[in-house]
Amino acid sequence: MNVRTLIIVSLGLLALSCGPRKTKAPVNPTRAFPSAEIPMMITEPAERMAWLGEHFWDRYTATDSLYYSDSVTVNGVPLEELEKQVGIFVTLLEQVAPEEGFTAMVNLYTRMEAFQTAFDGANLLPELTGLVSRYFYDPNSPVRSEELYLPFAQAMSACPLITALDRERYAYEARMCALNRPGTRAADFRFVDTAGHRHTLYDIKADMTLLVFGNPDCHACKELQASLENSVELSASIASGQLKVVDIYIDQDLEAWREHIPEYPASWINGYDPDFVIRTDLLYNVRALPSLYLLSADKTVLLKDATPEQFFAALGL
Repeated sequence: MNVRTLIIVSLGLLALSCGPRKTKAPVNPTRAFPSAEIPMMITEPAERMAWLGEHFWDRYTATDSLYYSDSVTVNGVPLEELEKQVGIFVTLLEQVAPEEGFTAMVNLYTRMEAFQTAFDGANLLPELTGLVSRYFYDPNSPVRSEELYLPFAQAMSACPLITALDRERYAYEARMCALNRPGTRAADFRFVDTAGHRHTLYDIKADMTLLVFGNPDCHACKELQASLENSVELSASIASGQLKVVDIYIDQDLEAWREHIPEYPASWINGYDPDFVIRTDLLYNVRALPSLYLLSADKTVLLKDATPEQFFAALGL
């Protein structure tokens, strides 16, 4: 059963069950993940999804009982099952409005902090925060979302239950997530093209711009290039000038970059960062290559650090 099917099952087949006994002594070695119970009066599918996102963790983090925990069990739920639930949660939030996803992430933090405060020494906060970071922020996660991770990182940066060093790390991650957010105009920068001409990002005129931070020796970058070249619809958009692909090399070994210039598609605008500012994390937070940004005509960010699948979906391809 895939993750999306699990969400449908969760929405349609949630059954009522009794809550755990009120005690602070660990009870029941393991248990199934206690799914949220959507009120029967909420019948609109979009409203049900939004409600489930906001209250997804409520029963699991209830403070009226503490369940067994060890290296493979978190508040009574096997760690493997908890990770599956985080995956379901991520997929659920992909389908709700941005403000509803923001609310859901803030509520997750609030519930975790309340639980950890009530049960000092429990392992819920460290285990669940680790999974949230892995799914929402790890650059290799196919479902990563800095926009959803931002409110969580902001809350964790002020969490009194973790070390000052960890709070500082979350504050840094929050600052990185706040760079070039969707709906804001992308940071401008200078680059030099393959002919030695200087440009700025804002010099590029097109209905949409695909900004790619890549490296010619990067295997994933080569896969991206192949997938873009193999799309007939995308090639037509590039040929018409409706879409322009700007591939920027952000490392310092310019000789290596120049050796690969013949391999780049002639229809792309290829260049390098002469000021080496992209790698400073002051303008863009490039955590893995390739890093994709889809920009509108006025360079408003439509997609930030998108996967190729998200890019193609945004264009309806």
